[in-house]
Amino acid sequence: MNNILIIGCGLLGSSLLRRIHKKKIVSKIFIYEKSKKSINKFKKLKLPGTLIKRPEDVVSQSKLIIICTPMSEYKKIILRMNKSFQSKNIITDVGSSKLKSLEIVNKNLKKGIFWSSSHPIAGSEVSGPENGKQNLFENKWCVLIKGKRSNKSHLKFLKSFWNKMGSKTIEMTPDKHDKIFSITSHLPHLIAYNLVKSAQDFEKKQKYDLLKYSAGGLRDFSRIAASNEIMWRDIFFDNRTNISKAINLFIKNLKSFKRDISLKNNKSILKKLTQTKKVRSKIIQLKQDINKPDFGRD
Repeated sequence: MNNILIIGCGLLGSSLLRRIHKKKIVSKIFIYEKSKKSINKFKKLKLPGTLIKRPEDVVSQSKLIIICTPMSEYKKIILRMNKSFQSKNIITDVGSSKLKSLEIVNKNLKKGIFWSSSHPIAGSEVSGPENGKQNLFENKWCVLIKGKRSNKSHLKFLKSFWNKMGSKTIEMTPDKHDKIFSITSHLPHLIAYNLVKSAQDFEKKQKYDLLKYSAGGLRDFSRIAASNEIMWRDIFFDNRTNISKAINLFIKNLKSFKRDISLKNNKSILKKLTQTKKVRSKIIQLKQDINKPDFGRD
């Protein structure tokens, strides 16, 4: 494989860098990062790879270009690098929603250039190059987006690349992707943010030292709610139609729970609790988590 250019060296970008270096996939890895804070961390950590100031200057030397920035940066990156992009470049990203971001790509990317979108399901609540891990993608799913304008040879290349990163790959249309992850990822994060905000509002109103007594539930939701705010703002905005539908479904079910509790409807609420409990067993069965209580904490 020829050289790789990674644009954005946060959690995912630095994890890719570590993995690519360890597996010796290419001879040279170029890194572009505009944050001075992240650049300083990169240097302090002595991460592998060559830091560059102008990503457009190394496009001709790079077969694979991986965009690891917030989705709100895509347009700026495309407009900056359009003149440098070549048909030999395989361009991908790691964004968590696809329909709106691909609209921006298709509208701004010059003709004859392909952008083959990826979504590695391997995030965390922490960010920055100091938190990257070379095994972050190990045994995790990576969704490859297949649409009308997809390049089959590029998708084949990316499948091989993500397999080398340790991931299992699957192809989806952008529409199916955004519908699925509005429920499995985007809504849970929104609920986490809202639950922590509700705890803050309750604490302020009641003047209780609430957080001192955080039970496991609030503690675990607070971990999710500590995620990068720019990234999640972009996801909420980009996938707003599907997320709004997911919120409506959540509100409907929340009202049903409220009704059962108010009426002390024993049969109905036990049925709900029993049915939803089965989901945890299925997640473990599908090897999406470990079969240890409290997420394996000691």
